[in-house]
Amino acid sequence: MKQLGITVLLFLIVVGCAEKVVEPPADVIPREKMITILYDLALLNATNSSFRNVMQKQNKQMMELLYERHNIDSLQLAQSDLYYASKPLEYEYIYEQIESRLKKKQKSLEDAKKQANDSIINELKSGNNLMSQ
Repeated sequence: MKQLGITVLLFLIVVGCAEKVVEPPADVIPREKMITILYDLALLNATNSSFRNVMQKQNKQMMELLYERHNIDSLQLAQSDLYYASKPLEYEYIYEQIESRLKKKQKSLEDAKKQANDSIINELKSGNNLMSQ
C-alpha cells in the first residue's frame, strides 16, 4: 500500500511538472536572443552599480537603448522572461549561458588589465619613461 502511494505521488509530480504553466507569447524572444539580451542587461546592471551617480541619470535611456538594440519592447521582454521562468530547466540553461559569458568577459578584462600593467612595469624598468624624455 505504501509503495502504491509513492508511485501515485511520483506520477502526479511528473504529470504536474510536464504541464505547461505559461503559454508562450505570440512574440516570444528566441532563446539565444534572450541570452544575449539578459547578458547585456547584466552588463548594464554591473555598470549601474559601479558608476551609480552617472548611470542613475542615464538608466531610462540605457533601457531604451537596450530595447532599440535588440528590436524589442519592455512588454515583450517581460512576457518572454515570464515564459522562460515557467520552464525551470530552460531558464537554468539561459542563466548558465549568461554566467559563462560574464566569466569570459571578466577574464578578458583581467587579462587586458594585467597586460597593461606589465607593459607599464616593463617600460619603467627599461628606463624609457616619460620623465626621462
